[in-house]
Amino acid sequence: MAVFRIGHGYDVHRLVEDRKLILGGVEIPHEKGLLGHSDADVLVHAIMDSLLGALALGDIGKHFPDTDEAYKGADSMKLFERVCELVRNEGFEISNIDATICAQAPKLAPFIMSMRENIAKVGNLDVSQVSVKATTEEKLGFTGEKLGISATSVTLVYKN
Repeated sequence: MAVFRIGHGYDVHRLVEDRKLILGGVEIPHEKGLLGHSDADVLVHAIMDSLLGALALGDIGKHFPDTDEAYKGADSMKLFERVCELVRNEGFEISNIDATICAQAPKLAPFIMSMRENIAKVGNLDVSQVSVKATTEEKLGFTGEKLGISATSVTLVYKN
């Protein structure tokens, strides 16, 4: 009998000057980037948290603490690869990922397919198993005021 687990993840980072904006492993041209200990890829962080949550393995702060200099400036796609290994070491496979980025700017539509392809490649998935969407908050709240970017993710994992 197959076992299914669902996980939910959320992440947010502040927009600041003199940082690259990286989402889904894609560097996006913008006057500001996300502040964080690693590359601050909120999309990948939310996905990692949803995978870890599905298996009750804690969160990315537990596995990659911001107090550890080893993760300073870390490529979140490399951390995602390690989370995928944890999932498989627990005997599970990823069925699908559904994620949403909330950002007033920049427009993300031109970069969505590249994000999906990057996530699929690292997760050893078909791109059809990875959904990435982008939305604004109609100029409301911290994302609407362009102070930061957030992302949510829901994942389904299974074990036969």
